[in-house]
Amino acid sequence: MKADPSLQRELLDLAEVDAELARVAHRRRNLPELAEIEGIEKTLRDKRDALVNAQTSASDLEREVTRQEREVESVRVRADRDRKLMESGSAGAKQLTELEHELETLSRRQQVLEDDQLELMERREAADIEVQRAAAEVDKAEQDLEDAVTRRDEVLADLNATQARRDADRAALVPKFPEALLKTYNRVREQRGIGAGLLRSRQCGACKLELDRSQLSDIKNAAEDDVITCENCGAILVRTGESGL
Repeated sequence: MKADPSLQRELLDLAEVDAELARVAHRRRNLPELAEIEGIEKTLRDKRDALVNAQTSASDLEREVTRQEREVESVRVRADRDRKLMESGSAGAKQLTELEHELETLSRRQQVLEDDQLELMERREAADIEVQRAAAEVDKAEQDLEDAVTRRDEVLADLNATQARRDADRAALVPKFPEALLKTYNRVREQRGIGAGLLRSRQCGACKLELDRSQLSDIKNAAEDDVITCENCGAILVRTGESGL
């Protein structure tokens, strides 16, 4: 295959454009922000579950405290009624004895209920603190996620701008090349990642391997418009004044 030497040299420009496009694609697939976001989203789900559990526990304790308050109030009302009846002077001796016994029972019951109520209130207070802590952790995780998404979007915007610029560069370069030359270049690029490289100091610019003396001799004897490929990687070897031939 033959191609004008100036066109062959422009293959290096195309290879540079394609290399940057490949880097953009690789970085887009492997953004550290993506893994970070995935990790934060999992953390956020866990934190939200913990918050729901804390809120449920606090709500259950609130109902228990309310129920306990009703029971304490019921005992107080009963005791007040008994005391008023005793103070009224209308109760007989037997009834007074029964009222005294009931008041003692109610007093003990009230003490037990109030002790239980105090314990429940302490547990409710601790549960409320846990809800506040869990809510703060959710807020932090949400902020972390927002920050990570912002960083990801900024990086993607830069990558999109680079890709758009390089796509335009490629679109301007591709029409310059003969179909056969471009086909060879694209085939090697798809297989090896790089379709053309500069020959410099016996080294292929695509695979970075040194050419043997036999191939170097063939290249020296080749016409300027001959299209030479690397025996190691198949990339088109572009010869310039830097090739040292």
